[in-house]
Amino acid sequence: MTLALLEGLIKFLTESTWTYFILFALCLGDAVIPVLPSEAAAIVCGIEAARGHLSLGWVLTAAAMGAFLGDNMSYALGRWLGRPIQTRFFGGAKAGRRLDWAKDFLHDRGSYVLVLARFIPGGRIATTFTSGLVRLPWLRRFAPFIALAAILWSAYAVLLGYLGGRTFRDKPIYAFALAFGIALGVTALIEFGRKLRPQPGRLVGVGGRGARPRT
Repeated sequence: MTLALLEGLIKFLTESTWTYFILFALCLGDAVIPVLPSEAAAIVCGIEAARGHLSLGWVLTAAAMGAFLGDNMSYALGRWLGRPIQTRFFGGAKAGRRLDWAKDFLHDRGSYVLVLARFIPGGRIATTFTSGLVRLPWLRRFAPFIALAAILWSAYAVLLGYLGGRTFRDKPIYAFALAFGIALGVTALIEFGRKLRPQPGRLVGVGGRGARPRT
């Protein structure tokens, strides 16, 4: 993220009377439009909470609720409009591999991957959309894990910003650099660890031929 974009995001969030709603909307929309800067927005709002400009509790709530409802929107798209969307937006080789990865993990290692994927680049959309695509039971195997993932992610991103804001109270750019740098480091470690782990077995039917997760 460039300095100009960062300054624009900070100004956009901090000078609006709709800050909590904007944060909620970004965290919701990021589930289907991944270019939206939901994590950066959560960090910025955490910084502003540390500086006394926002309520930490409301920032945490807005981020978590947006993330939870966004994941459910992605699930609904996968369940009710899965095949056309898969063909239109996941037809490329890289996107297809991510869907295959999500199906394999849901099948072989269970719904806990919905929590882990929240911290893997591209993992959120792949797993939530795929959960709907393979009709993962919503009440028993999707919603509880997505709720936990949303709470953990909200606390992680917002409190990173809060830490940065407490460290550099009068320098929000430095605060963001500290928080975002830590976030990038954590993401890199998770991605490195994921690549070192043995991959689960291939799922029969991957690619839209009647695959179903274990129930």
